[in-house]
Amino acid sequence: MSAVDVEDLRMRYGTADVLDGVTFQIRAGEVLALLGPNGAGKTTTIEILEGFRMRSGGRVEVLGADPAHAGERWRARVGIVLQSWRDHGKWRVRELLAHLASYYDDPWDVGELVAAVGLAGQAGQKIRTLSGGQRRRLDVAIGLVGRPEVLFLDEPTAAFDPQARREFHDLVRAAAGRTTILLTTHDLDEAEKLADRIVIVNGGRVIADGTSRELARLIAGEDEVRWTRDGHSFSTTTPDSTRFARELFLQYGEAVHELEVRRASLEQTYLTLVRQAEGTAAP
Repeated sequence: MSAVDVEDLRMRYGTADVLDGVTFQIRAGEVLALLGPNGAGKTTTIEILEGFRMRSGGRVEVLGADPAHAGERWRARVGIVLQSWRDHGKWRVRELLAHLASYYDDPWDVGELVAAVGLAGQAGQKIRTLSGGQRRRLDVAIGLVGRPEVLFLDEPTAAFDPQARREFHDLVRAAAGRTTILLTTHDLDEAEKLADRIVIVNGGRVIADGTSRELARLIAGEDEVRWTRDGHSFSTTTPDSTRFARELFLQYGEAVHELEVRRASLEQTYLTLVRQAEGTAAP
């Protein structure tokens, strides 16, 4: 069952087509990463799905409703983390989250949420005293406080330090399954770690849709497998490295050493697909 359904989405500013026939679905409980270079149409797509921007054409449904005409009950089921933090400088962290939680029927426990986003030590501070990274964590907490059924994360870990990023990834993994998540990020390693599926857009069009593994097969086709046996090095390519490795050990057992499987990284896949799309684009 789809929580998000986008079909032939189009957006035009003057004579420029920002989105030109974008189509994809997100299954309930799935984490989908929407990737693309700057200007590809990612933010416009998310703003349309959030109900912040009217589209020029196409069909869009989020939780069974058209965001352009959905009401407050629908909005209570959706969480949003924007690229920039909200300015509530005079509020204290816990007070703001408790106030926002009061609008929901089944909000996240404020104490648990503050700890989950790494702000337990700043719960009593005024928001204007927080660092940029701490404000970003608060943005995430605001998006999560109502336990949304669909969560939009637009560059959520910008300004996060490595530890905060790991903690946030744990939070997303914990929410996945009961919350449908649409993530945009320029951190391809983050997308590879978190996303069940990846959609790549470029020039307002979807150029690829699939798991990281499926997308890698589009450009590489086969994995490279390396190993040593009896002091000799071997290398081969295969479309099924798991099966090959199993058969290798069945045949040679403990004589196999230094087994290494090399697959195309998401970064390699992404760059290749974007370059291919740009190379075939009409002048």
